[in-house]
Amino acid sequence: MANSTTENVSVDRVPLVSNNRGFRWVTQSISEIVEAKTPIWWWLLFIPCSLIAVMGLVMIGYQISNGVGVWGENTTVGWAWDITNFVFWIGIGHAGTLISAILFLTRQKWRTSINRAAEAMTIFAVICAGIFPGIHVGRVWFAWFLAPVPNANAIWPNFRSPLLWDVFAVSTYFTVSLLFWYTGLVPDLATLRDRATSRVKKFFLTFFALGWRGSNRQWRHYEMAYLILAGLSTPLVLSVHSIVSFDFATSVVPGWHTTIFPPYFVAGAIFGGFAMVLTIMIPVRLLYPKLHDLITPQHVDKMAKIIVLTGSIVGYAYLMELFIAWYGANLYERAAFWNRVWNGPIAWAYWVMMFCNVVAPQLFWSAKMRRNTLVVFIVCMFVNVGMWYERFVIIVSSLAQDFLPSSWHVFEVTWVEQLTFVGTFGIFLSLFLLFLRYLPVIAMFEVKPVISAADPHAHHGDHEHAKEGAH
Repeated sequence: MANSTTENVSVDRVPLVSNNRGFRWVTQSISEIVEAKTPIWWWLLFIPCSLIAVMGLVMIGYQISNGVGVWGENTTVGWAWDITNFVFWIGIGHAGTLISAILFLTRQKWRTSINRAAEAMTIFAVICAGIFPGIHVGRVWFAWFLAPVPNANAIWPNFRSPLLWDVFAVSTYFTVSLLFWYTGLVPDLATLRDRATSRVKKFFLTFFALGWRGSNRQWRHYEMAYLILAGLSTPLVLSVHSIVSFDFATSVVPGWHTTIFPPYFVAGAIFGGFAMVLTIMIPVRLLYPKLHDLITPQHVDKMAKIIVLTGSIVGYAYLMELFIAWYGANLYERAAFWNRVWNGPIAWAYWVMMFCNVVAPQLFWSAKMRRNTLVVFIVCMFVNVGMWYERFVIIVSSLAQDFLPSSWHVFEVTWVEQLTFVGTFGIFLSLFLLFLRYLPVIAMFEVKPVISAADPHAHHGDHEHAKEGAH
């Protein structure tokens, strides 16, 4: 009897797909999001977002035509709003690769309902991030000099510069993430191809499905390719934001010159990335009620646990920064952190950062709070704000008050910078809405093995194509 009770406890776990849904239901529910007529609410969201995106592109054109003088940067604060936004968007892009690669390699089955959207979010966030260093160079038409290509003037990149490391790290990260996302889409594109009723849709889906038929040989090659891409993506999660942190850590500026930055930045990127995934997916779950059975409270709960874990790591890093500044006995370092926390003109931003990133996530120690989607959404919004302020505090407070008090100057943001940043949100949301409308938001072929493992008879009664349940 005791053994029987133990077996029941181990088997009767909370299912990752609710209400005993079968393969046919999964295919139909996810496919009809793409195949159904465009809902009115989609247009009500997409039109404002696209207009905001256009405004951002206009601001970029205005800056290119007039020069970086339209920004609020000055002699002391050479990096400010734009590099803050660059690091912010790169950080958001980390959750997609983490969910896709690392959780895949560790066989975490709960990732299957959220990995597709997180991967798309990664690509769109990196696109938004790439805008800022591109226009920060001032003469955008010379940005190609960053690439190590032969040129008549023999102007070669300085490979010892961390800014050049960013170019290679981010471009590699974007390329691998795009390949990983597209590879995962192929089986589902084939499903949509076989269901397509329009010739135009069938033509494009046939082209992008790459001749997928779901044979054993194709699945074998597919799984090997997916595993290799996951293996390549895993070190990128750790390396990309570490290299971004080298922009600061390899300098001698007080408040930047510290070895804690690489792990601190990586933990913060995962922290902010998961918060953005929940910020996006909770509204999607509400807009499509059928997704409630695929994105369950268990998924929200697990991501909230990761947020409280990485938030605690980030809080520890904040305290260690203060401790190292005191323990290191460096006069300039102590002064920089004293001004950052108490005396500086943006000390208020430091405490906003501390509340949003350290205090607010502590609610997730409570299982009741983690299962309340409204509370989770609000806390994630706080985290998004806090992670932006973290980058702003690090960059501006260290540059505005460096070694020479005679050169201290307060940074003042201009309307061009503000509207450009708002415009990147328009670009990000417009791209995500297009993805939501025209591509399957959840990986059908990855959810089905989860159902099959929980209930071997889940596919009974389904008469779909063999590839639908082959994986």
